[in-house]
Amino acid sequence: MLPILAIVGRPNVGKSTLFNRLTKSRDALVADQPGLTRDRHYGHGRLGPRPYIVVDTGGFEPQAKEGIEHEMARQAEAAIAEADALLFVVDARQGLTPQDELIAERLRRRGQRLYLVVNKAEGMNRDLVAAEFYELGCGLPRVISAAHGDGVRELIERVLADFPETEAEAAPAAAEAGGPRVAIVGRPNVGKSTLINALLGEERMIAFDLPGTTRDAIATPFERNGKRYTLIDTAGLRRKGRVFAAVEKFSVVKTLQAIESANVVVLLVDASQDIADQDAHIAGFCCDAGRALVLAVNKWDAVDAYRREQVKQAIQRKLNFLGFARTHTISALKGQGLAGLMQSVDRAYAAAMAKLPTPKLTRVLQEAVQKQAPPRHGNVRPKLRYAHQGGSNPPVIVIHGNALEHVPPAYLRYLEHAFREAFRLQGTPLRIQLKSGRNPYVDKE
Repeated sequence: MLPILAIVGRPNVGKSTLFNRLTKSRDALVADQPGLTRDRHYGHGRLGPRPYIVVDTGGFEPQAKEGIEHEMARQAEAAIAEADALLFVVDARQGLTPQDELIAERLRRRGQRLYLVVNKAEGMNRDLVAAEFYELGCGLPRVISAAHGDGVRELIERVLADFPETEAEAAPAAAEAGGPRVAIVGRPNVGKSTLINALLGEERMIAFDLPGTTRDAIATPFERNGKRYTLIDTAGLRRKGRVFAAVEKFSVVKTLQAIESANVVVLLVDASQDIADQDAHIAGFCCDAGRALVLAVNKWDAVDAYRREQVKQAIQRKLNFLGFARTHTISALKGQGLAGLMQSVDRAYAAAMAKLPTPKLTRVLQEAVQKQAPPRHGNVRPKLRYAHQGGSNPPVIVIHGNALEHVPPAYLRYLEHAFREAFRLQGTPLRIQLKSGRNPYVDKE
């Protein structure tokens, strides 16, 4: 098993910056604002001599008894419980604080491997910086600058030296193979984190009755019925005019990036609320990105028959362009409908990654043209000769012929329907590209 290193400490000491440095990524949001990270954030360590797993946590406030701070503390406690070693981060610029002392006392009692990391020490005398933190009783303070990388490699080499190397670490690529990436997206407070927790069978994400609780895009690997997935919890997407805070703008960017990097997107809507234009905007972005998509209507158990009929009609009216996607009614809180939802995720992923043989593509094309030829454009009728696959996720079908620039959009939709029926490509957008052959006589007199 790979060593699991949890980064803990009070808010705004640079935990997410250290996480990004160790994973050589920008997966964790970083800004000069306390409380930015809230959920546990997992990543594969890429800095150092050996592979390992690193866990970023929100600001640890052990004395919090209620509210979002209490939920963040629970997430930090869960990360501490599953970790093999703890990187306790403090701030060299602010010096020793009473909250650092409370956290240190809490961590010492657990008896786990504990490493005191003094961050933000760039340009400072290391010996003088370290002296103040010896009284925490957490061993030798290790002075670093996560933002500049000073001392970080030495730190991680020292930490990993305490763990014997195992055979499992010889194949780090296998550890990172997470199967299809499934992003859960939607407006704020529709139940995205609750759905992730229901699928995982544990409270991995903070599910709180407050819009905007999730701020980062959190990727979590898990296995269901022998199949591996990577679930991505995302921040809720509001209308552009309602996004004011800089942190929320970062969250929107991370959500859009998560959609781009996903194989399948689960668009979650709330049955107790109206299907809004913003739901259609989110679905449109997923289609523009070419992502396979499954529509999930959450909180179905909380509405009556009349409301259910209203929701169905609203989906047909506002999301009618998602005809390729399957729709499921679920209750994330009660775990209802999740089996069927994941089956549709599997089918959508299979459709997005399908291999389409050239002979069969050309045969389907010719049969469609024979059944319904493209309309004339003046004296010219487009000629569609053969087709081949030009890409996956989404599937791209390239059609070659003559005068294809005159093929109207309605006929392209007809061809798309023919290809979907022939190859059972339900759950994924389909791209059709037209390439016209050059007339060798066009430049001759």
